Amino acid sequence: MSSNLQQSRAFFGRRKGHKLRPRQAQLIDALLPHLAIDIARPAPADLRTLFAAPVANVALDIGFGGGEALIAQAKASPTTGFLGVEPFINGMAKALAGIESGGLRNIRLHFDDAVSLIAWLPDAALTRIELVHPDPWPKRRHWKRRFVQDEMIARLARILRCGGELRFVTDVADYAAWTLLRFLRCEQFQWTAQCADDWRKPWPNFTPTRYHAKAAREARASCFLVFRRV
Repeated sequence: MSSNLQQSRAFFGRRKGHKLRPRQAQLIDALLPHLAIDIARPAPADLRTLFAAPVANVALDIGFGGGEALIAQAKASPTTGFLGVEPFINGMAKALAGIESGGLRNIRLHFDDAVSLIAWLPDAALTRIELVHPDPWPKRRHWKRRFVQDEMIARLARILRCGGELRFVTDVADYAAWTLLRFLRCEQFQWTAQCADDWRKPWPNFTPTRYHAKAAREARASCFLVFRRV
């Protein structure tokens, strides 16, 4: 990745919270190196070769938090390979515990910001990208920190194959409008909604995260946006 690309979007947010429990620290030290994607080497032409299990296609989960949805999807779709990205060490540790207990072989991980992995991925390599409840950075002076920016959408379009989907969820109305506006002005994406319920209700097999459940309890309605690569 070029230095310009590295500098075009700095990472904002926490990388570590409370102290890891001994078992979590052990998973970070022992299991993560086996699942971590080595972006220092060129990406394989066929991403399916990254996985220990045979998979038919590959999806990307950006910022998976504690990994609840990532683990559930990997269990429900064993023929899909999942690339999970999370820079927060406590979330990564929780995901590793779920991967180990489930004996999952269709997940690879990137313990860092998503930008470097996105730059590493080959063109048209993915069938799906999910961005669930990203940090909305609500203050106007922080909007430049939002993950969804025009340049980032172009990068996501590059790695998503035609017909593939990008799925986005937020419980912040302003961020939903911000995201919709930027995807609508990108000719490489088409909004799939046909009626209001298409953005009021989750897509099939959506797995609620703890954050999503908290938003629902606090009466913050989530907006579900699905865009198709054209």
